[in-house]
Amino acid sequence: MPGSNLADLVLLRHGIAEPRQAGQDHPDRPLTAAGRQRTQRVMAALVQRGLRLDRLLSSPYRRALQTAELALEAGLAPELAVDERLEPGGALNMLVTAFDQRLGLVGHEPDLGDLACGLLGCAPGSLVLKKAGMIQLRRSAGQWQLKALLRPALLIDDLGCC
Repeated sequence: MPGSNLADLVLLRHGIAEPRQAGQDHPDRPLTAAGRQRTQRVMAALVQRGLRLDRLLSSPYRRALQTAELALEAGLAPELAVDERLEPGGALNMLVTAFDQRLGLVGHEPDLGDLACGLLGCAPGSLVLKKAGMIQLRRSAGQWQLKALLRPALLIDDLGCC
């Protein structure tokens, strides 16, 4: 799609991570075993349903990077890069100013939901991603449209499906 005015943006929140210590966030918090398993199943379900990205960018925080690596292993995208702008409080809007491809961003809430709201023109906090959840947006003729907002439970169930 290079040169076109069509682009897809997929926002992926990291999976369930180890709890904060003393109420403080830490960049090195990993995914829990259950978070890793659930994230693997979500990524496999997205790929099974035909979602493919040209590029995946991840927050350098361990839980986000682990989520992005699981997406890569599932075949969601052929390449992965780390971008500090995806850290909590980062300048996410700078990542979506000029691209014509299928781009995936793996990061944190409320930043991803607020980015989607900003692109769609809705109030901040109107869209919230669950852990391992996904928002898909499409830009056509300069306008962003919401294509999907999916909780993990909509893609998988706890009975082993997908």
